[in-house]
Amino acid sequence: MGDDGDIAGLTDEALAAQAAREGSDGVAFTALMDRHRDRVWRVCWRLMGSEHDADDAAQEVFVRLFFDRGRFAGKSRYSTWLHGVAIRTCLALRRSRSRRRRRETPESVIAVESGPVTDRADPQSSAAGAVDAAHDVEKLLAGLDEEDRALVLMKFAEGHDYEALAEMFDSTPGALRMRVSRIRERLAGESGR
Repeated sequence: MGDDGDIAGLTDEALAAQAAREGSDGVAFTALMDRHRDRVWRVCWRLMGSEHDADDAAQEVFVRLFFDRGRFAGKSRYSTWLHGVAIRTCLALRRSRSRRRRRETPESVIAVESGPVTDRADPQSSAAGAVDAAHDVEKLLAGLDEEDRALVLMKFAEGHDYEALAEMFDSTPGALRMRVSRIRERLAGESGR
């Protein structure tokens, strides 16, 4: 399969099988990276919260994919498996950065940073209102634990169905439906305050 045209016509799953047999500079793995680079970055950005952190996380995801390229078992779509790798990578990076920040940040700075927000934009402006709404959503999401936040983002921002989420989060669709329902109830209660 030396022709790039042949590669372009292959499904992700066929490319993944070929990538598992390739050496370090294989065209199938490169094609998979090219196909999924933007979406992986977007998932990382949603989970990490900044462009710089998303760049680092996406790079880490593709490094892990390279070393684990033979692990895709074909039980789900390749993109679902890939997003599961991205989620686990981002959650691990967020946890390690959170631990490092707690060790490096004096407690007085933490108290100031986590204090109430009193400087509000003028609600008359629709742009300012949109910024406030986005800030409120981010504040609500920040109150969730890392895995619940990832679940909400993958469900509502990325639009994955419960079957795909079950694969990503190593759970069942029913359990995740219940979990999302509980998260929504909790967020609705918090937003009403």
